[in-house]
Amino acid sequence: MGKKIVLAGGSGFLGQSLAQFLIKRNYDVVVLTRGAASTTRDGVRYAHWDGVNLGEWATEIEGCESIVNFTGKSVNCIYTKANKEEILSSRLNSVKVLRDAIHQCSEPPQSFIQAGSLAIFGDTKQECDEEAPHGTGFSVDVCKQWEDEFFRVSFPHTRQVLLRIGFVLGKNGGALEPLKTLVKFNLGGTVGSGKQYISWLHIDDLNHMFLEAIEQDQYDGIYNATGPTPVTNKTFMKTLRDAMGKGWTPPAPTPFVWLGAYIFMRTEPSLALTGRNCIPKKFLDAGFEFKYTDLGTTLSELVS
Repeated sequence: MGKKIVLAGGSGFLGQSLAQFLIKRNYDVVVLTRGAASTTRDGVRYAHWDGVNLGEWATEIEGCESIVNFTGKSVNCIYTKANKEEILSSRLNSVKVLRDAIHQCSEPPQSFIQAGSLAIFGDTKQECDEEAPHGTGFSVDVCKQWEDEFFRVSFPHTRQVLLRIGFVLGKNGGALEPLKTLVKFNLGGTVGSGKQYISWLHIDDLNHMFLEAIEQDQYDGIYNATGPTPVTNKTFMKTLRDAMGKGWTPPAPTPFVWLGAYIFMRTEPSLALTGRNCIPKKFLDAGFEFKYTDLGTTLSELVS
């Protein structure tokens, strides 16, 4: 048997991609899920948890190589009071209960890796490395509390790494799928002003970032997990249209975006109208080599 990696909340696009990536490198992967327990699919074993309370699932933590925590209600929703409360509580509760599970281990994991968000920088066109000022607003406040909770307690034998993840591009899921659909139906024009930045990265590069954090002891603390070549929304949408063989498409003015987000997409319009210009300075300083840095080549491959 290989070394075991536990993916908490790993049933989504990012978690499933990382699971298969790790299996190919001879790791045993266990996903903690609110779904059915004691099942195995595509080489991944699933254990039931609720993301709040200690239970039988905690035995999976004993002796594992690493925990990677993806848990958290999707921000792709309308920010009602109830949704806001769940967005925050789902993140904080999972950190707390995983911390409790580590504390009760006689053989704790080598690393505890948290999937975070670049949203902590708010809406900014200024280049942001890991030391850049934080923004303001609900999403920023969630990220601040999330990061504070993750690092509130340290462990004597477990490294803690938090990856602030950017706009992840991959096949058959993730952030790219709804944009492809818009372009397909000739609705993929510039969104709002088009000046908001998209800090993008390929899912393969993200998986290698996780692998580095799992295997290399020098990784510790907070890292921007994004590519080195962010672009504006205007550039991104034009590049995607070119990759899909579509010509010019009318832009979507801000009022239309608000209307469409609330009525048709049932999501928060700020997700499309804001952005951040982030770079992975600490990964670059550590010598990390990106496979995907050209957006046109990347999108052409992903939509082919």
